[in-house]
Amino acid sequence: MSNAKPKDREPRVTAATLARRKRAGERFACLTAYDASFARVLEEAGVEVILVGDSLGMVVQGEETTVPVTLDAMVYHTRAVARACRRALVMADLPFMTYT
Repeated sequence: MSNAKPKDREPRVTAATLARRKRAGERFACLTAYDASFARVLEEAGVEVILVGDSLGMVVQGEETTVPVTLDAMVYHTRAVARACRRALVMADLPFMTYT
C-alpha cells in the first residue's frame, strides 16, 4: 500500500467542476482503468476523470473488437473502478447496441 496521503478531503470532481475548469482554461486529465487496483493508482495521482472503456474487451478479455462487450461486463468493471475512487469522476462507455 502507498504511503501517499489520502485525498478524501478534496471535493469530488463533477460535471460542473469540469465545465468550470474548461471555462477557466484549465486542463484536466482523463485516463482509463478497468479495475480497482489501477483506479486507485490514478486516484492517488490526482487524475480528475477515470474512464471505464469498452476497450476492456480487447485489453482485458482478449477479444478482436469491442463488439462482444456486454453491458453486464461494463457494469462489473465500472463498479470495481468506482469502489476505488473517492474524488475522481468515473464515467463508462455503453457497449455496442445497448443505446438504441
